[in-house]
Amino acid sequence: MRTLERVLLASRWLLAPFFLGLLIGLVALLVKAGQHTFHLAETMLSATESEMILGVLGLVDLTLAASLVLIIIFSGYENFISTIRAGESSTWPIWLTKIDFVGMKLKLMASIVSISAIELLRVFMSIGTTSDRELMFSIAIHVTFVASGVLLALTDRMSGGGHGEAGKE
Repeated sequence: MRTLERVLLASRWLLAPFFLGLLIGLVALLVKAGQHTFHLAETMLSATESEMILGVLGLVDLTLAASLVLIIIFSGYENFISTIRAGESSTWPIWLTKIDFVGMKLKLMASIVSISAIELLRVFMSIGTTSDRELMFSIAIHVTFVASGVLLALTDRMSGGGHGEAGKE
C-alpha cells in the first residue's frame, strides 16, 4: 500500500512537462506581442483611430492571455507539484503562490470573460463588416462565459469556498 501511495505521490511530477509547454506558449505569446507592437508602431501615423484602438485591444488581449498562462503555471505548480521557494530577496509577488485551486478557477474564468469582452468589443468596432450571425454568436458566447463565471463563483460561495488565501486577494 505504501508503494502505491509513493508512486501516486511521485506521479504529480508528470505535470511538470505540461507547465514547461505552457512556458513555451508564453514565449510564443511574447513573440506575437512583439510583432503586433511592431506593426502598431509601423502604422501609427497612417492608421485611423478605430484601427489603433483595435490594435491596442489586440495587445490587451495578448497581455491577458499571457497573464492567464502565468497564473496557471505558478498556481498549478504550487498546488499540484511542489512549493515554490523564491527567496526573501526576490521581487516575487507573494499572492501568486497563494492561489488555491478554486481561486485559480475563478481567475481563469475572469480572464476568459475579459478576453471575450475584448473580442466582442472588436466585433462592435467593425460592425460595418460584421454579419448579424457573427454578432449574435459573439454576444451569445460572451454571455455564456459571463454566466458560467457567475455560476462558478456562486457555487464556490455556496460550498463554503473562498475563505482561504484566494479570498484575501
